[in-house]
Amino acid sequence: MSARTASEDLASPREDGPPPREARSLREISPVQWKSGIAAWLGWFFDGLDMHLYTLVAAVFVQELTGAAAVSDPEVKQASSLIQAAFLVGWALGGGFFGRIGDLLGRSRTLCLTILTYAIFTGLSAAAQTWWHLLVFRFLAALGIGGEWAVGSALLSETWPRRWRPWIAAVLQSGVNLGILIACAAYFAYSRLPLETPRYLFLLGIAPALIVLWIRRAVPETDEWRAAKSRARRREPGAGELFGKDARRTTILTILLCGLSLTAWWAFLFWTPQHVRNLPSVASWTHAEREQLVSVVFFLVILVSIGGNFFAGALAKLCGYRKAIAICFAGMLACHAGAYGVPRDHTTLIPWIAGIGFFSGVFGLFTMYLPPLFPTLLRTTGAGFCYNIGRVAAAFGTIFFGLLSQVGDFRLALLLDGSLFAPAILVACLMPESGDGRRL
Repeated sequence: MSARTASEDLASPREDGPPPREARSLREISPVQWKSGIAAWLGWFFDGLDMHLYTLVAAVFVQELTGAAAVSDPEVKQASSLIQAAFLVGWALGGGFFGRIGDLLGRSRTLCLTILTYAIFTGLSAAAQTWWHLLVFRFLAALGIGGEWAVGSALLSETWPRRWRPWIAAVLQSGVNLGILIACAAYFAYSRLPLETPRYLFLLGIAPALIVLWIRRAVPETDEWRAAKSRARRREPGAGELFGKDARRTTILTILLCGLSLTAWWAFLFWTPQHVRNLPSVASWTHAEREQLVSVVFFLVILVSIGGNFFAGALAKLCGYRKAIAICFAGMLACHAGAYGVPRDHTTLIPWIAGIGFFSGVFGLFTMYLPPLFPTLLRTTGAGFCYNIGRVAAAFGTIFFGLLSQVGDFRLALLLDGSLFAPAILVACLMPESGDGRRL
């Protein structure tokens, strides 16, 4: 089945009659649409909180678990890279696994399973006694985080009006950003307290489990999924059809788009805090002062990315998803060159890092752009697999760019990492255009 088939499937009437008129104002949004939107937003919010707790405390916590003398110890760098790689691989596998479950069992049920998975295992990370314990817990938590992306994005693409979707993508991605900001605030508070370990921050990750009962009661399965399930009559398409002659080109291009861009983005997120900690301009600072600087820089990146989400949404409304994605990738490429093309101190580096954060709003567009490229009963399978398979590339990229760097100096590695946005721009131009982003 092709991307065109998927679009036709989206527009096809339901079995119980013609589709209702699309809402043109917030007052016309139905209770079911509001509930699905809130459920997906909460899932994204807790995604951001859970997945970035480790990014912020990686060096300090891994130093504690390995017993290394300093965060700059090669053993700390190697172990923290492996843990992050395991997390990204788990994210990819979870996207494929729970994506398939979402097509078979429904969006609402699977959303609950994914949230429970990442809540439980993020909380258990606080109990890690060795670095490989943490690796296992982060891998298992990532299964749920990867699955939640695929299921939540499909839930909204099947319930909210098309003309609203670029803005919904921005609001949804802002949920991730807000979760990350809460993680940053928690880490900033930790850095000012006389605590010897950051492990207790992971207990915040248990909070998402509290919303599962509400989702299960309040959020029904989508009409589109139920109608497609009924029409299939137990003859649902298999996952192998993603590589059939009709969908193969879209699947391969989507994998490349996600693999290139997510590798560049995650290597930036992971290695930039370490780069900032080791800048010569902060060498005389105390450990607490450097950690506060890291939390402030990370906070700034995520804060400006909220504006970037809506900038990307406006671009999608103006010129379509493909061009909007390509423009934002070009912005990230330019900001990487500005940040890491020459040695900089922390005062001149921060504005360029903020620019990278602003253009990262592009990733919000993926939530509404990718699912409609696939047929209804392959939607979470296709979007989840293609988006999250990029995590495998990002996992290896995180290790690769870390090994390229000299001890304490990640500038050239981060510059090379940013160059991946160049081929990503080309792939974006070759992608099929979803009708949702044009003339809305």
